[in-house]
Amino acid sequence: MSVEVVTFGCRLNTYESEAMQRHAEEAGLGEVVIVNTCAVTSEATRQARQSIRKIAREKPDARIVVTGCAAQVEPETFASMPEVSQVIGNHEKMKAETWGAMRDFGVGATEKVLVNDIMAVKETAVHLIDGMRGRTRAFVQVQNGCDHRCTFCIIPYGRGNSRSVPMGAVVSQVRTLVEHGSREVVLTGVDITSYGKDLPGEPKLGTMVKSLLRHVPELERLRISSIDSVEADDDLLDAIANESRLMPHLHLSLQAGDDMILKRMKRRHLRNDAIAFCEQVKRLRPDMVFGADIIAGFPTETEEMFARSLDIVDECNLTHLHVFPFSPRPGTPAARMPQVARDIVKDRARRLRKKGEAALVKHLSEEVGAKRNVLIETGRLGRTEGFTLVRFSGEVTPGEIVPVTIAGHDGKELLAA
Repeated sequence: MSVEVVTFGCRLNTYESEAMQRHAEEAGLGEVVIVNTCAVTSEATRQARQSIRKIAREKPDARIVVTGCAAQVEPETFASMPEVSQVIGNHEKMKAETWGAMRDFGVGATEKVLVNDIMAVKETAVHLIDGMRGRTRAFVQVQNGCDHRCTFCIIPYGRGNSRSVPMGAVVSQVRTLVEHGSREVVLTGVDITSYGKDLPGEPKLGTMVKSLLRHVPELERLRISSIDSVEADDDLLDAIANESRLMPHLHLSLQAGDDMILKRMKRRHLRNDAIAFCEQVKRLRPDMVFGADIIAGFPTETEEMFARSLDIVDECNLTHLHVFPFSPRPGTPAARMPQVARDIVKDRARRLRKKGEAALVKHLSEEVGAKRNVLIETGRLGRTEGFTLVRFSGEVTPGEIVPVTIAGHDGKELLAA
C-alpha cells in the first residue's frame, strides 16, 4: 500500500505535493499515484500526459489521480485518458476531505472530474507540514494565484487571483519546520511580490521576510523564490542589504530583454528597469547571484529584438538561466499573435542556453578560492549561499552545512577542496 506523487513544474507544486501525499496517506489510500501537473508551456502538459501513460504501463494496478495547473485549465484533456481515474482541481487537491472521500473510490458514485472555478477562491490557507521528505530544504507557501494577465501565461486560470497566507501562519509553519530539522526554508508562491495586498494593513513581502527572520531566530537560511523585480519593496531591499540569513540569490521573472516584446507580453517592467534593479541589488549585496526566466521566440520577435535578450544576460549579470522556447497556449492572447517559425524559436533557445552556459562558467571561475557554507543535498552535492552547486570528492551528510574552500569547477559545478 503506497501513495506516490509525481511532480512537475515549480517549487509551489513541490510544497503542495508534500501536503497532498500526507492527506492521501492519512486517508488510508493505497496504490495511488498522484500526478501534479504544470501548465506553464504546452510542452509541460505533453510531458504530463506522457508520464501518465508510462505510469499506467509500469503500475497497471495503481489508480492515477491527476491534479495541478494543467488539470485545472484542461480537465477534459486528462479525463479523456483511459489511464486516469480522477482529475482534481488546484483548490480541491489541498483539502484533506477530498482525499478522505476517495476511500470508496470505484464503489461510490464519485465523479471523475472534481474541478471547480478557481477564480471563486478568495483565500489561501497554510498547510502545516513538519518537513519535506527526501529534501534538505523546505518550501513554504506564502501566496498563491496572480492578478496580472501576461499575454503568454495561462497560470492565473490555473491558480486563480492572488491570495496571501497571513504572516502569523507563515511564522508558525517555518518554526515547525525548523524544530523538525530544516536548515533552510524557501518562500514560494505564484507571484510572491504581490504578497499582502489582500491582508489587513497590506503588508508587503519585505515586511513578512523581516518579521519571519525576527520571530524565528533559529532559522539559519532563508530563500525567496522567483520575484518580479519591479514590485520589490523597500523593506525587501533593506533585508537583502542587512539580513545575512537571507541568502544572496534571486531568481528574476524577466522573460525578455527588448522593450517592444516586454510590452507585447504585457509585462510591468522595461529593459532598463531590470538592469537598474540588478545594479541596485549588487550595490546593496555584492555577493548576490541572479537567475532569470527568459522566453525565446515570442511572437513578432525579430533577430534584433532577440539580440537584446542575449545582451541582458551580461547587463544584468545573470548566472542561472531558465530558458523557455515560446510555446503558444490556447486561450492566451499571445497564441493569436503572428508566430515565429518553430525552427527559429528552437535555434534562439539554443543560443540563449549557450549564453547561459558561458555566464555560469564565468561565475564558477570567479568562485574559485572563495570560502562558502554549503548545504548538503545528497551524498556528494550541495549548494552555496548563492545557490551554486558544489560537488565533493567523498560522501558528506545530507542536511549539514559545511564550510568549504572552492578548489575549482568542471564547467557546471563547483568542486570542493
